[in-house]
Amino acid sequence: MTDSYEEYEAVVVGCGPGGAAAAATLARNGVETLVLERGVDAGSKNVSGGLIYAEESAPYTIDGLFPDFREEATERPVSENIIHNIAGENVKSFDIGDLHHHDTAWADSVLRRKMDSWLAQQVHERTRETGGGLLTEVHVTGLLRERGEIVGVTTEELAPIKADIVVAADGVNSELARDAGLMDWEEPEEWFQGVKAVVDMEPEIINDRFDVAPDDGAAHLFSGDLFDGVRGGGFLYTNESSLSIGTVFHLDSIAEERAEPHELLDSLLTHPLMAQWLGDEYDEREYSAKLVPDSKKAAHPSPHKDRLVLVGDAAGQMQAQGPIIKGMNHAVTAGALAAEAFADARARGDPSQAGELYEKKLHDEGVMDKLRPTGYKVFGRLGEVGPVDDLSNAIADSAVGRFGVRAASELLERAYSSPRMVSMIPDTKLPYVTLPTVIAEELGEPVTDENTVSPPDLADRIGDLTYDVGDPHIELLDKSFEASGTAVTACPVSAKDFGGGCYRDEMVQTNGSQEHLVSLDTQPCVECGTCAIVADTEWEHPAGGKGVEFNEG
Repeated sequence: MTDSYEEYEAVVVGCGPGGAAAAATLARNGVETLVLERGVDAGSKNVSGGLIYAEESAPYTIDGLFPDFREEATERPVSENIIHNIAGENVKSFDIGDLHHHDTAWADSVLRRKMDSWLAQQVHERTRETGGGLLTEVHVTGLLRERGEIVGVTTEELAPIKADIVVAADGVNSELARDAGLMDWEEPEEWFQGVKAVVDMEPEIINDRFDVAPDDGAAHLFSGDLFDGVRGGGFLYTNESSLSIGTVFHLDSIAEERAEPHELLDSLLTHPLMAQWLGDEYDEREYSAKLVPDSKKAAHPSPHKDRLVLVGDAAGQMQAQGPIIKGMNHAVTAGALAAEAFADARARGDPSQAGELYEKKLHDEGVMDKLRPTGYKVFGRLGEVGPVDDLSNAIADSAVGRFGVRAASELLERAYSSPRMVSMIPDTKLPYVTLPTVIAEELGEPVTDENTVSPPDLADRIGDLTYDVGDPHIELLDKSFEASGTAVTACPVSAKDFGGGCYRDEMVQTNGSQEHLVSLDTQPCVECGTCAIVADTEWEHPAGGKGVEFNEG
C-alpha cells in the first residue's frame, strides 16, 4: 500500500458496452471520469455472439446514448429469426421472429473489436471534457481499501486510484467482483461457454445465400442431437462481410459429457444444413471463446458494495433463456442506471448511496425481472428436479409424446415464439436435446445437400490468433487429474489428444507407480475463464496489453 494516489470522481473499469454507457452517462452529468481498459484497444479482449438489441421498454439504449452507433459500429440489422430442430439429417425449422421482435426496437449483428473501439473513441472524447479520459493497456488487479471500505482500485501499471464510485464493467471474469466477494466461480451450472468462428464471406454472397437485402440480415439457431447430448445449441448471424457461427452450452453439461468445445463447433459447421450457406469455400478469420453467466442463477440482486457497482457480465446480467440470448443491451441499461444513480446521490449530497439507488433502479425499471424471470423460478426449476426431468424426457420420447408433436406442430411453433413460455424453460436436456430431436424426427424433412466444409484443426485455430505473451497468469494449484482433468476437454483450446493447448493430461512415473496428472501452458490461453471453474486454479487476467488479442471478437 502506498500513500500516493490518483483521484477521480469516478473510475470505470472496462470499455465494453456497459462501461461505455456508464462513462458516457457520468460525463453527461459533469462527473470527472477515468476509464481503464485492459486491452491494447477496447474490444481486443471481448467476444460476443452476437446481436445487440434495443428494447422498447428499456430506459436506455446504446443508440440513445451514442446517436451514430448503428451507422458506425454495427454490422447489419437482423430481422429474420429461425430456429432449426435437428435429428441426424432431418430438420424442422420454426420462424421465431415474433419472439425476437417482442419489445424490440431494433437488433443488429456486431463484432466486438469494431464496435467497442468505436465506442471507446466516443467515450474518450466525452470524458476528457470533464477532466478524465480513457487509458488502454491497464490491468486493474483489485480494490483499494481504507479501514476495510472500498475506496478505489489498484492496477498493475499505475499508482492506486481513489474514486467516489468504481464501476466494474470488466466482464465475466471480473477480478473486482470477486475481490469484493460479490461473485464467485464455484458452480459450473451458473455458466455457459460460448465458442465462435468468424467466417469470411463477401456481402453479395451473403445477400444471395440468405435471401436478404443489403441492409438486412438473418439469425439462425440450432438444437437437437447434433451436439452429442450436450445441453445448449448453435447460432449463425450474418455480418456485413462475414458470418458469426458458434455454439453456447451449459458448462456443467460440457464437463459432465467430457465434450470438447471445438468439436461441438465443428459438428455444426459440417452439418448438411450448413451447406446452403457456406458453399464450397470456407475461410475462417478467427476462433474465439468466452464464458457467459446464466442470469437466472447468477445475476446479482444487489450488485454493489461500498463505492463499487457491478454492471454487465461482471454482475451476471446475461439473459440466456432458450432461444433468447441478450446481454449487451442489459449491460448498457445497467451501466447508464449506475451512472444515473451516482449523479442522483451526488446531487443529494451523499454519493455513498449510489449503490443502493442503483439496485433500486434495476428493480424499478424491470431489469431484474428480465434477468431472473418469475416463470423460471416457479416452473423452470421444477422441471430440473430429477424425477420430473426424467419423466418429462420419457414422455417426450414416447409414442404418446410423438403423437402429440405430430398433432400440435403449429402450437409448438407458437410456443417457441412465446416470451412467457421461453421464460419457463428448464435447464435440462428436454428443451435443448430431447424435444428438438423428436420434433425433427416426427415433423422434419431430410437435408440432402453435401457439406464439403473442412474446418481448421485446433492447432491452426490457435496459431492464427494474435498473442503478446507475458508472465503466466494462471497457476494450477492441484495437478491431479481428479481435481483438474476436466479442463483438458472443457478448455476451448485444449483437447484430450492434442498436446498444443493450455491443458494436457500425462501419466508420470513416481517411485515405481504411475500418477495421472495435468500440466498447464498459458501461452495459447484465450482468457475465457473456463478452467477457473472446472479446475483447481488461481486465475487472473494477464498484464495490460498482454495475452490474446482478438481482431474480430
